[in-house]
Amino acid sequence: MSLSDWEYSEWDAELFATELNSFVPDYIYDAHAHLYQLDHFPGETAPKFLSAGPVSAGYSEFRARMDQITPGRTRGGLFFGYPHAAIDVESENQFVVAEVRKCGSSHAQMLTPPRMTSEQIHEAVTSLGFSGLKCYHVWSQHRPTFDSKIEDFLPEHHVRTADELELSITLHMVRSRALADPVNQATIRRYCEDYPRMKLILAHAARGFNPHHTILGIQSLRGLKNVWFDTSAVTDCGAMEAIIRVMGHERLLYGSDFPVSHLRGRCVGLGDSFLWISASNTNLQVPYADLELALVGHESLRALKVAVMSTGLNDSQVEDIFSGNARRLK
Repeated sequence: MSLSDWEYSEWDAELFATELNSFVPDYIYDAHAHLYQLDHFPGETAPKFLSAGPVSAGYSEFRARMDQITPGRTRGGLFFGYPHAAIDVESENQFVVAEVRKCGSSHAQMLTPPRMTSEQIHEAVTSLGFSGLKCYHVWSQHRPTFDSKIEDFLPEHHVRTADELELSITLHMVRSRALADPVNQATIRRYCEDYPRMKLILAHAARGFNPHHTILGIQSLRGLKNVWFDTSAVTDCGAMEAIIRVMGHERLLYGSDFPVSHLRGRCVGLGDSFLWISASNTNLQVPYADLELALVGHESLRALKVAVMSTGLNDSQVEDIFSGNARRLK
């Protein structure tokens, strides 16, 4: 069959019906989703997988695509643009705000390169209604950017501004060991303690693509009252289990990571790092099965289901993860 990215098939529908339909609640607030327009990427700079998808992914396109992942469930979310070194940040931010206004139950975070001043953030929040900030390592001056400290792409004046305005911040930390890195741990704790009205969301289960990094580091955040975690694009249950056990299920937010949700494959921890498995880097020819890769959005939901089962959460607590926790965070 050899299904491709962005493609949706009867096989995907059957997977959801068989494994996930009874698990996913009727209402979803998606706490991590990207909206974008390809013409905000100059020249040929847009990531290849985005170029293979819709030219414009606004709110209606998001809803239609997410009805493939979680049929009839997603009715709001926390949205931001696609963080990319070459993107037109101002145009992308304005596009996201305009799209979010089409859904009264949704919120927008603004892309915030570290060069942005506190005054610019204040102005954008006041005039456009952003509820938070979305930083990303691609705007760091450190090279390679994947080795950046948090301060390199989330400067303290941004955090101070978020505290003053009671904004959320979605942080995708980097450095090779993520939450197991003492430097990352120290910065997160300092920012959260010094700026208690700022609400920090650690993306991807604290970048738990290798679950052992979150498992090893989660104790360092115990006791913090203003830190949350989203499930976006995490396809192993271990990091989510650790968050639930140490921080409580109230701190976990469902996120799809749209449009990453529509790639095929999954991420696995290997050694002290991780690998994204896809058709382009994996030999799918095996003698024992007609192997197909599922959509990342479904693989992430499967992992969350296992984490919920292993930690013994009830239906009400599952609903918290899919919507209730995010409503209370706002």
